[in-house]
Amino acid sequence: QVQLVESGGGLVQAGGSLRLSCAASGRTFSRSAMGWFRRAPGKEREFVASISWSGGITDYADSVKGRFTISRDNAKNTVYLQMNTLKPEDTAVYYCAATPRYYSESRYEPDFDSWGQGTQVTVSS
Repeated sequence: QVQLVESGGGLVQAGGSLRLSCAASGRTFSRSAMGWFRRAPGKEREFVASISWSGGITDYADSVKGRFTISRDNAKNTVYLQMNTLKPEDTAVYYCAATPRYYSESRYEPDFDSWGQGTQVTVSS
C-alpha cells in the first residue's frame, strides 16, 4: 500500500476556489492511478475525479466536470485537485485514494487499495 495525506481543505464562499493536495509515500507512487472521492453529510462516499498513473487520462463526475481539475506531479509524489466555482453542495470530506500499481484510472472504490484520512471542504452560501 501507499500512505496518503491530504491537505488544503477549509472554508470558502460559494464561487471561490481551493486546491487540495495529496502527498504519497511508500509504494512507487508513479505507477498508481489516483482518485479523489468525497462524502457529504448524511450521504455515501462518491467519486469525484481520477487520473491515470501517467497523468494522460482523467475522468470526472458530471457534477464537477468543467469546475474541478485533477493533476499529478510524480516527481513530488503528489496529486492535486483544483476546485473552482465552488458550490455549497460541494461541501464534504474529500479523500485521496491510490490503486495498486499499473491499474487503470477508475471511478470505483474497490479498485483503490490505499486511502487518506480525508480533508474537510466547507462552502458557504
